[in-house]
Amino acid sequence: MGHQHGHGHNHSHQHAPQSFNLAFALAVFLNLGFTLIEAIYAISANSMSLLADAGHNLGDVLGLVLAWVASWLMTKAATQRYSYGYKRMSIIAAIVNALILVGTSAIIAYESILKLLSPQPVNEMTVIIIAAIGIIINGSTAMMFIRGSKDDLNIKGAFLHLAADAGISLGVVVAGIIILYTGWMPLDPIVGLLIVVAILVGTWGLLRDSINLILDAVPHGLEIKKVHAYLMQLPGVEAVHDLHVWGLSTKEIAMTAHLCVPGQSFSNKVYEKINDDLNTQFNISHVTLQVEQDSEHPCPQDGTC
Repeated sequence: MGHQHGHGHNHSHQHAPQSFNLAFALAVFLNLGFTLIEAIYAISANSMSLLADAGHNLGDVLGLVLAWVASWLMTKAATQRYSYGYKRMSIIAAIVNALILVGTSAIIAYESILKLLSPQPVNEMTVIIIAAIGIIINGSTAMMFIRGSKDDLNIKGAFLHLAADAGISLGVVVAGIIILYTGWMPLDPIVGLLIVVAILVGTWGLLRDSINLILDAVPHGLEIKKVHAYLMQLPGVEAVHDLHVWGLSTKEIAMTAHLCVPGQSFSNKVYEKINDDLNTQFNISHVTLQVEQDSEHPCPQDGTC
């Protein structure tokens, strides 16, 4: 009963991932092209800071591709075998994305340390021009994702990565200008290492959140105590147990609970209100409630919570 209404709410969500197809296509095409050019110029200019920037961009292009695939899978219908659809792929995409970034970082860190030990001349003019183009490309593609970043971890990941890339490219430009005027070569691999640290810091949060979702943890930013308190104050509810809240994907939350309501049952109106409240207050869109009326023979799972 409670469940059907929960699905009704979802239709507004179903179109959201679709509308990002163009944004993803443009962002992937522009950034992939730019990353390849940046890597080629980084090697020819002998610059670790530019190569690290390219590595960071590559990680984000891969992240964008994964987020795009996940976003598409979230719109695919459920099947008999996959009754929840393929939504959870979005969480797996976030984990893979994080791991790729860690791998890229390790390679660039190794190269930067080698360059630090034996500094070599760098063609700074090339570095400044290429990184400046990077600011424009990353900044403009980040803007395309800003509207969806509030309610979807995947879109948020895409936006944060592109925004961070623009900031990092700015750092590379500044470092290039400093080296141009001072001739202090070790700054180039130092900036390369700083970028690696930035990649790892950004990746940690993504990895933590996505692993929590895989483990069916209560989604980040939602307090299960408040959900429990809300259910307890419903008319006639004497006890709430077996309450579970988990993420179906990076943007959809499900909930199940047993409610002890001695001697009475809920009307359709009450069910509708519960679904509305849980959706607006906690962003929970899939609700399944088991109502027990017999207080003499309590539910055998009463003690599990």
